[in-house]
Amino acid sequence: MPRMTLRRLGAALALGACLIGGAQAAYPDHPVTLVVPFPPGGPTDAMARRLAEGLKDQLGQTVVVENRGGAGGNIGAEYVARAKPDGYTLLFGTSGPLAINVSLYKNQGYDPRTSFTPIVRIGHLPNILVVHPSVPAHNEQELIAYARSHPEQLSYASSGNGASSHLAGVLFNNMAQTRILHVPYKGTGPALNDLVGGQVSMSFTDILTALPFVQSGKLRPIGLASAERSASLPDLPTLAEQGLPGYDVSVFFGIVAPKGTPPEIVDKLNKAFINTLDSAAVNETLTRQGIVPAKERSPQALQTFINEEVDKWGKVIHEANISID
Repeated sequence: MPRMTLRRLGAALALGACLIGGAQAAYPDHPVTLVVPFPPGGPTDAMARRLAEGLKDQLGQTVVVENRGGAGGNIGAEYVARAKPDGYTLLFGTSGPLAINVSLYKNQGYDPRTSFTPIVRIGHLPNILVVHPSVPAHNEQELIAYARSHPEQLSYASSGNGASSHLAGVLFNNMAQTRILHVPYKGTGPALNDLVGGQVSMSFTDILTALPFVQSGKLRPIGLASAERSASLPDLPTLAEQGLPGYDVSVFFGIVAPKGTPPEIVDKLNKAFINTLDSAAVNETLTRQGIVPAKERSPQALQTFINEEVDKWGKVIHEANISID
């Protein structure tokens, strides 16, 4: 009997070791959650769900999209920052929770530079500066000249205080030395409605949303508010090209995990996302949504980019003395 007990004990230990080793090697062995820090139905949510579909083939597990909106993306981001670093809870982050909010909110429960393990940078959505046709300007220099000679007579609409469309105007005023008034709205839709109606003078918005208004002549494009030109309007120069070097207010998208996620899991997730992004079906969908793919997609590249964006927007927010709470 003692001999049988020892044999059974040895077998149990061996089986346990195999199970432990197998579990580590077999990541993921149950569904992965991709947290979107915004309500369902928006463009970020749609992008995340398309990626989740493709990731299933790469990871061999279902990827569940979970919406945790609120506080400009902070609620969902903090939830992921506090999650177990095992690769099963990821954040689909944007410029707000991963770069801007840390300087806007006084009591943010995480730091995008130190609370996460970067996985991959997905790409960015180019923004465009558009004006109402009544504004006597057809390019950046004409707009700046008019704004300087008519201080506080022009206004720009944003989707809300602290939004990237708000900070885009703050940065423009700083770099161009103009005094264009900010008018916040509750969302992009109401902002563009009033712009088309002539209640405000201009707006910084994403090119995909603005394009129909530009094509119909209801809005006039002044320049791309991104580092590069867009395939949607290839002849439209960037604001940087027209005299504001370095001006770039594109919204970026990236995937991060809780700090301390094991390197082997990070590597597997990075490859899975890249393969999914490179697939014809997903690439076509994101292109239709106006997304420009990132050129550098390593975890290190995303970390460097987040650090740079935090510094850039922190300076803009500090100089303008903007605060949400």
